Amino acid sequence: MFDLNSYLTSKNKQINNALNEILKQDSTRISAAMRYSLMAGGKRIRPVLCIAGAEAVGGKAEDVLTAACAIEMIHTYSLIHDDLPAMDDDDLRRGKPTCHIAYDEATGILTGDALLTLAFQVLSSDSTGHHASKLLKVINILTRAVGYKGMIEGQMRDVASEGVELDSAALEKIHALKTGALIEASVTSGAILGRGTAREIEHLRIYAKNIGLAFQVMDDILNIEGDPAVLGKAVGTDKIREKSTYPSVMGIEKSKQAAKNMINNALQSLDIFDSKSDPLRALATYIITRKR
Repeated sequence: MFDLNSYLTSKNKQINNALNEILKQDSTRISAAMRYSLMAGGKRIRPVLCIAGAEAVGGKAEDVLTAACAIEMIHTYSLIHDDLPAMDDDDLRRGKPTCHIAYDEATGILTGDALLTLAFQVLSSDSTGHHASKLLKVINILTRAVGYKGMIEGQMRDVASEGVELDSAALEKIHALKTGALIEASVTSGAILGRGTAREIEHLRIYAKNIGLAFQVMDDILNIEGDPAVLGKAVGTDKIREKSTYPSVMGIEKSKQAAKNMINNALQSLDIFDSKSDPLRALATYIITRKR
């Protein structure tokens, strides 16, 4: 039986060692703030999904470790900016003061900027033997996922919708852009660099699209039912900000069922793969059972 905890521990160690190596040589204030946020103990779900996507098509973690690190830098940038006073105005992230609280608001903004740009510097300097065309394709996928037609558009819609009642279709669009786009890019990037076929990459894209939506649905639910001590951040904030969420639109039980349906769809898309995709199967199940 596949042991997800051991897998996550092993991959997190690889990712953290690589991230430490990238940031080790600089002791400036901005570097300290970057390290503070990047090494704050996150779940590393997106870089792990990148690695698992590569492994599912016969690749190795070493093939995609640089891309996985770049993805975690991009994700951390998005969290730093999301926590800023002009956005969600959060004081805690991963159980620690948010970057703008630990340092100051200007440093928080610049730290996010620095991590985003470093991600693409690192990715474009990948020396693990990938053909330049594959790296260019991955860079294009990631920039689209987090750009003004992807995650940033999702964030913009999320901010604009505070205090506005949305229907389920509009809400799904926000989630697909805000959270799902980077998760989808993480898995497909791993599959591309792992030398997957077009058919394999498409099945993994479908898998990732579904788990990306399910992940955000569970975030909405945990914002109501979660334990702040376990989550490492405050709960009840969506209601305070009058955000439309799956529970506010559909109710808690229907939201949970919707997440289960999404995970079932994701698992079905893995039917063409053998046991090498077991990490992806386990991660899909983890998404709807997680407590943080």
